Amino acid sequence: MIRTRLTERLGLDLPIMLAPMALAGGGELAAACAGAGAFGLVGGGYGEREWISREWGIATNRLANSAAAQRIGCGFITWKLDEDASALDWLLDQPLDPKAVFLSFGDPRPYAARIAASGARLICQVQRLDQVPQAVEAGAAIIVAQGGAAGGHGAAAATARSTLVFVPEVADWLAAQAPDVLLLAAGGIADGRGLAASLMLGADGVLMGTRLWASSEGLAAQAAKEHAIEQDGDATARSAIFDVLRRKNWPAEYDFRALRNALHRDWEGRED
Repeated sequence: MIRTRLTERLGLDLPIMLAPMALAGGGELAAACAGAGAFGLVGGGYGEREWISREWGIATNRLANSAAAQRIGCGFITWKLDEDASALDWLLDQPLDPKAVFLSFGDPRPYAARIAASGARLICQVQRLDQVPQAVEAGAAIIVAQGGAAGGHGAAAATARSTLVFVPEVADWLAAQAPDVLLLAAGGIADGRGLAASLMLGADGVLMGTRLWASSEGLAAQAAKEHAIEQDGDATARSAIFDVLRRKNWPAEYDFRALRNALHRDWEGRED
């Protein structure tokens, strides 16, 4: 076991948290991570109530009457909560309540009071240093510093920070201003080397998404997982292309790292 402030406060065997991947990180994957001694987050994503209720039910059924039930939570895209927060309200009212709620891509402060009242820890993911004071004001128990190497959504390519540089900058700010707030590193972390590097940079643990996206418990199509495993990092790019094609109206400050498949290449340079 690796002991850090994160493992001590959350009762973990490993300082690893599953990223709440929308539509891919369901109940089976979150429960498997919790059962393995990490912290599992169901990917509540766009706040679709039917999807969340199904996957939260799967996770809680798998973990019922076990110690691992204390290592489960759910994540949401904050700007979608601004449109409809009913799924969050539903989740906080469940018999097996989330032990943490993860918010990213927007202002967490409007939701802080109801999350705190439920007893869940608030986790806030940030992509810029100026978002850290806002997260602390919201009462975040854990802040995730997400670098531009991350898969999926993150800061747009033009402004994305390097994980290697961003994590210690946030660590220094928290040490001086909010030393009790824990820090996780995110963005390109996929194995023990990335975990070790993150701890040396001042993080208390890591948030891991893409590596676990490829797990058998993940909800992505098997063919997609196999295709991704065959590629390397050079085969990916950050852009808004897939969000436009899927009619996901993401704010301009965020984009999406994905494989540069034939469809992506066909639209590169023609996003407008």
